[in-house]
Amino acid sequence: MHKNDLIAPNRDVSFIKLSESLYMVVACDSCGGAGEKEKDVVKVPPYIVGRLTSRVALMETLSVGAAPKALTAAICNEPDPTGEGMLSGIREELKDISLDLPLVISTEKNMKTYQTGLGITIIGIAEKQNLRVNRTMANDKLYCVGVPKVGNEIYLDDTEIATSLLVKELLKVPDIHDIIPVGSKGIKGEAQMLAAFLGLKLDWRPNLPIDIQKTAGPSTCVLVTSPVELRISQPQPVWLLAKFIQ
Repeated sequence: MHKNDLIAPNRDVSFIKLSESLYMVVACDSCGGAGEKEKDVVKVPPYIVGRLTSRVALMETLSVGAAPKALTAAICNEPDPTGEGMLSGIREELKDISLDLPLVISTEKNMKTYQTGLGITIIGIAEKQNLRVNRTMANDKLYCVGVPKVGNEIYLDDTEIATSLLVKELLKVPDIHDIIPVGSKGIKGEAQMLAAFLGLKLDWRPNLPIDIQKTAGPSTCVLVTSPVELRISQPQPVWLLAKFIQ
């Protein structure tokens, strides 16, 4: 049992205690090999890279109850057109959830690049009383909202994938305990890590409708724990997967 610690290890978010009641929250995400350059594996516009990479870091920050205050973009390519395309996507993602953050930007101006790369960091602030971590208890239900997808399976208007707007809505639901964006560890990896951290076990339902081992790429689904039935107004599908037990 590690309930005195703030969060399970291996999450892409960290907490820095500023005072007895205030924490700085730092979240990050990176993307490499997706873009329009010669050596890119997945061919997508830089705009999409900017949107989805910033979305992951935003979702991580929001999901723990923090308010984003600044964003850094480490663009491993030339300022234009790749950098401008990424920044356009980042700004649009912020606009989608009504955020206007200061941006700290670095681009590659010395060398020609043959593969696209981007790193995003979000810095947020959270009051201790508003932190959304370690609330899961025995008998809580484990839900997945969205569908794990990766690479060419993903497109922006897909109503099956999680968004920053979805996380903002989930934060308003009083009966929700923890919200965890799923990444490369997959649903099972994230769920088992949370359960082990809290000294609990998972009783999985039979014949699950989604692949709990699969990577969720840029957090195309989120895990939600709650003692009651989960209902949302967003279009993403909701799956009941398991129950937490002692």
